[in-house]
Amino acid sequence: MKRALEELKTEVVQTTQEVAIFIRSAYGKIKEKEIFEKGHNLLVSRIDREAEALLLERLAKLVSNPSFLAEESEVSQVKTATRWIVDPLDGTTNFLHQIPCFAISIALEHKDEIVLGVVHEINRDETFSAWKGGGAYLNDQPIQVREVKSLNQTLIATGFPYHDYERIEAYCNMLKELMKRTRGIRRLGSAATDLAYTAAGRFDAFFEYSLSPWDVAAGSLIAQEAGALVCDFSGGNNYLFGEEIVAASPGIAKVFMQLIRKNFG
Repeated sequence: MKRALEELKTEVVQTTQEVAIFIRSAYGKIKEKEIFEKGHNLLVSRIDREAEALLLERLAKLVSNPSFLAEESEVSQVKTATRWIVDPLDGTTNFLHQIPCFAISIALEHKDEIVLGVVHEINRDETFSAWKGGGAYLNDQPIQVREVKSLNQTLIATGFPYHDYERIEAYCNMLKELMKRTRGIRRLGSAATDLAYTAAGRFDAFFEYSLSPWDVAAGSLIAQEAGALVCDFSGGNNYLFGEEIVAASPGIAKVFMQLIRKNFG
């Protein structure tokens, strides 16, 4: 199984890199009539939909009898034992505003467990990948979380609330504490990239709420395989469908989770 996942990862990486070329070719060329609003501040473009169609067509050929959970697909599917979880363009708003941070995120779920993840950050042409038990990689080189033991040595990533404001007061209180106790906070606009960067030691922790499975499925596995603690805000495992996630380097995970619980309850 381990060898099979490694080989499958190589094929998924190739697929994402090919579709990334298509997405990059449209950068700065999208017209207003090709942009649609799915909800408040939830944008989708022609490129999101066309990229997803390409990905699903190719991923369907890589495993037997797969189902799909994909951001732009409107057709509900009966879940099978093996399911692809796909975000064709994580960071659509960045893409549309020509801010260079957006990624393709692909995860493979087998019997309710994420066993493979690939995040391709398109502008830097960086491919982060992992398979269950196989470690985490950046462009095929092993990566791991940064060894850090104090919050004052850390750089933290997050995602600002942009359509769900129910916990905005708790969120702002969390930011106040992190501003005072860390080296800084960054908001890239792509949760998949945030998780991948945490895995590579560029960030030391990441937290966000109001997320979807396709935002975090691939990145959460990459972060875990790189040595990060990954959990929901209560410290449990409901981060894939629970709409909230924390990924943190082990040395500061305990104190970071204390801040999460203090501010979010």
